[in-house]
Amino acid sequence: MSTLPAAHRWFAEARYGLFIHYGLYSLLGRGEWAMNREHIPPAEYARLADRFTAEHFDADELIGRAARDWGMRYAVLTTKHHDGFCLYDSQLTDFTAPKTACKRDLVAEFVAACRKYNLRIALYHTLNDWTHSPNAVDALNDPANCYEPFIQFVHGQIREIMTRYGKIDTMWYDGWWPFDGKGWQGEKLNAMVRGLQPGILVNSRCAVPGDFSTPEGHITASAGLWEGCMTLNDHWGYHAGDQQWKSPAAVCEMLRRCSSGQGNLLLNIGPMGDGTVPPASVDILNRVGAWLKQNGEAIFNTERCEYDLRERASERGDWTSHGPLTAAGNHLYWHLQYWPGTTAILGGLEATAKEITDLSGGARLSFVQEPGRLLVTGLPATRDTSVPVVLRITCDAPPVVYNCGGCTVPKVPHCRYDPVTSDIQH
Repeated sequence: MSTLPAAHRWFAEARYGLFIHYGLYSLLGRGEWAMNREHIPPAEYARLADRFTAEHFDADELIGRAARDWGMRYAVLTTKHHDGFCLYDSQLTDFTAPKTACKRDLVAEFVAACRKYNLRIALYHTLNDWTHSPNAVDALNDPANCYEPFIQFVHGQIREIMTRYGKIDTMWYDGWWPFDGKGWQGEKLNAMVRGLQPGILVNSRCAVPGDFSTPEGHITASAGLWEGCMTLNDHWGYHAGDQQWKSPAAVCEMLRRCSSGQGNLLLNIGPMGDGTVPPASVDILNRVGAWLKQNGEAIFNTERCEYDLRERASERGDWTSHGPLTAAGNHLYWHLQYWPGTTAILGGLEATAKEITDLSGGARLSFVQEPGRLLVTGLPATRDTSVPVVLRITCDAPPVVYNCGGCTVPKVPHCRYDPVTSDIQH
């Protein structure tokens, strides 16, 4: 990561971002794809704009909370989702928040709040559009008359958001159906964006290679810059019936997994139609934010520490009996997700432990190190692990943890774990 351009290093160190999916679909309360899934006619759907006032959408309060209470370093707002409704004052369509009942440029408010609270700014904009004429379906049905006008419209809207709001850190494309990179004229699009915003990061969702990858709904590390895009429940936009909320512990583990792979967690909230953030989202993010205030060093500015790397020379960690790991320099961070009782035992540590600290309170813990294992002693019999308890193990050298598939490590060269691809999903 040290070879990254200076303008991109912030992303490699950010670890935690806020994704905001907000638009007309929020009024319906059935998810961001309701128009598509329910085949709502565009004229019927457009009437939602008559009552979209966003009276409780407060970007300053929301971004301030993200920076102050939740520990996020950047934020992404849907300037336009696939339904075609723009939260900014596009001159290429009247289907916008400023030109309908809302009478506000919500993107301008979002950008101003990010600058006020020193969060990096990312703007999401879809390539697809379900309401504009011509749209992608028209371009497929009648390419001679509709393809070029549609592509000019798409590029024109992205030009708008790249020129209206000052310095933007990330262009977050989405909605690349039905074209490939050539069809979207993705190279030309990226050249325009980079010309307007020197140093900007672009993702690869205009179907040509970008600066970072965006695994969605799963956390899979890559060799370059990446962020795992995850929801707090099962929808991106607000769904009144979706109560499948992830626990604070689950969010902490997502953060750990992203951190161990030197990536970021981009965690989504879906405000309700009036702009209010669902209370369950606030409660979860408050809990995780409080955990980060005590344990943030185990997440931010950490190094790659994955147990699924196949090359021993670059391996920093393996699975443990009670919880997974992150690492930075000579520090190993042990995330205890299941309390082990009065003694916690870490097998396979290949370094000498010098000190062990409970990050939640700063207490130094007693320990004994034997050949092949480390015993942390004198722990309470029970402990609340609704969020992980993190122990910082300070070693005499950059630590490695290695446990093979046998009960002891062979002295001869051997396969890392299974010699064939595993069916196990980590």
